Amino acid sequence: MARKILVSACLLGHKVRYDNGDVPCLDPRFIRWYEEGRMVHICPEVTGGLPTPRPDAQIVGDRVLTGAGADVTAEFEKGAQAALKLAKEHEIALAILKQDSPSCGTLRIYDGTFTDTLAEGQGRTTALLRDNGFKVFGEDQLDEVERELASIDGASR
Repeated sequence: MARKILVSACLLGHKVRYDNGDVPCLDPRFIRWYEEGRMVHICPEVTGGLPTPRPDAQIVGDRVLTGAGADVTAEFEKGAQAALKLAKEHEIALAILKQDSPSCGTLRIYDGTFTDTLAEGQGRTTALLRDNGFKVFGEDQLDEVERELASIDGASR
């Protein structure tokens, strides 16, 4: 049986983003993994208690703040913990999360200045998953995901 993949819900077309939008990943590999029943989805921000739509938030120092200065760190941490629990329950092989997000960014996130400036970094959920030994990729890293899944699937046969 193919191992499961934890996925940001917005990549599957769920309207959970801060702006009530979605960003479906239309890559044929992503769609195939979905059709194989491999995907377990979550939006850590919604699971953590934030509404849709909601104010844009960014990591500022060790906190997560909205542009108006509201501290939403607790909700981001609650969502990250829920994602970790889901990953463990489903024994996921890896995660594909939404790049640039303060929850899910894997290589880069917005820099905390609310000026649409990206910087190297990772979101709160990505960091927690990685700290617990899970491999996490962005939707723009599907070549790496494909190689990792081939390695994992080949080893389990």
